[in-house]
Amino acid sequence: MRVARLSSEIDFDGWRRQARTLRAQGVAPEHVIWTVGGEGDLFGDEAAAPVVEPAFTVSREFVTLAQSVLQHRSPERLSLLYRLLWRLRDEPQLLAVVTDSDVLKASHFDQAVHRAQHKMKAFVRFREVPGEAETYAAWFEPPHRVTEATAPFFARRFSGMNWSILTPDACAHWDGAQLTFSPGADRSQAPAEDALEEAWSTYFASIFNPARLNPTAMQQHMPKRYWRNLPEARLIPDLIATAQERTAAMVRSAPTTPSKRTMKAASRMARDMPAEGGAPSNLEEVAAGVDVCRRCDLWREATQGVAGEGPARARLMFVGEQPGDQEDLAGHPFVGPAGKVLDRALAEAGVPRSETYVTNAVKHFKHEPRGKRRLHKTPDRGEVQACRWWLDAERRIVRPRVVVALGATAALSVFGKATPIAANRGQALQLPDQAQAVVTYHPSFLLRVPDEAAKPKAYAEFVEDLRFAWSLAA
Repeated sequence: MRVARLSSEIDFDGWRRQARTLRAQGVAPEHVIWTVGGEGDLFGDEAAAPVVEPAFTVSREFVTLAQSVLQHRSPERLSLLYRLLWRLRDEPQLLAVVTDSDVLKASHFDQAVHRAQHKMKAFVRFREVPGEAETYAAWFEPPHRVTEATAPFFARRFSGMNWSILTPDACAHWDGAQLTFSPGADRSQAPAEDALEEAWSTYFASIFNPARLNPTAMQQHMPKRYWRNLPEARLIPDLIATAQERTAAMVRSAPTTPSKRTMKAASRMARDMPAEGGAPSNLEEVAAGVDVCRRCDLWREATQGVAGEGPARARLMFVGEQPGDQEDLAGHPFVGPAGKVLDRALAEAGVPRSETYVTNAVKHFKHEPRGKRRLHKTPDRGEVQACRWWLDAERRIVRPRVVVALGATAALSVFGKATPIAANRGQALQLPDQAQAVVTYHPSFLLRVPDEAAKPKAYAEFVEDLRFAWSLAA
């Protein structure tokens, strides 16, 4: 029996080095004991055996999977990864066999780690450290060992302040220039509260919509285990208890229709207001304003402006690129060939389009006349930026839980920067307004995939992305 020791629970380099050696020496998984810490040589329990197996390489996919799975708390993770490595030489396509028990378990571990990283990004609450100016600390208990992997996210997001995240496993520290780590701490070393918590609680109570209350879904996304670290969580029981009464009061309040004066003002605002000016307060004003928008020159060749459509409180918002030829004539988004692809994929993913809000990054059709045809042209960055004012207004009014960016132009508009589709598919990306975002292909891309063999795969991935976004919005 061989004993392989790692220097820490997340010592990936140590695991990879020893796994390579064991695999090259032909040591079967059932003859290896993986452990963490301890003294002596890494293989001091038994003399090293001669190399009996030819070397082989593994895919980047496996390396990425192993780095993630190693952060899981299960003691089985080390032997599981070595078992997968052992099998990959004779089964190079093993990771594609999703029904395999080892692959399935590793996938579950990987998903659990990603969820833990996401929860850490969402539920860390910094508090000012008493007696230390502009210094903040937070206490967090991640379900898996994700502190080191997640800390760079906070260094990017809070780069201008000094902070520490204390956890039982490890502590991360940022001094404005360098990210460092220290051993784990206990809860008593973090501040219990600070002066900003009252203001934050007031804000949370003001944006809590009782009509959208779903306690089960809320606890799925905001598990109770994190509540003790969240100042706003103290308000939740009372907000739930009074939700029905507050909803009834909202229903009794009849909806109001904007006056002609308001609509005229919205039209003038859309035509004349500078980019940093005011914004419409409802979707009717958005539709009226889009039609007379002069923020860029695309209106000159388009038939009309095409605003988004869907419920004013849709949980899921789809953002495409721009209206196509048929959308420009009809005045409705996604009614042409790309819309039919979207409708079919939504049906297969179990997503009712009637419960979603569908819009575009750019509201006027950009095209180039070619005989009797109008050929689509991709909006440039300036046009996307000019029209982002309208998309931001739609997002602010609808307040979707999840925004799906269909294609690169939509992603540019949603995130305000280039966001590669292939590198970000299948992930829940956090937006500044607390909504989550998912990026995927534009339905038009699926119609243009030149390789016939690749089309079904791309379409299946598209359907899976829609299903994933719907589950996030639930």
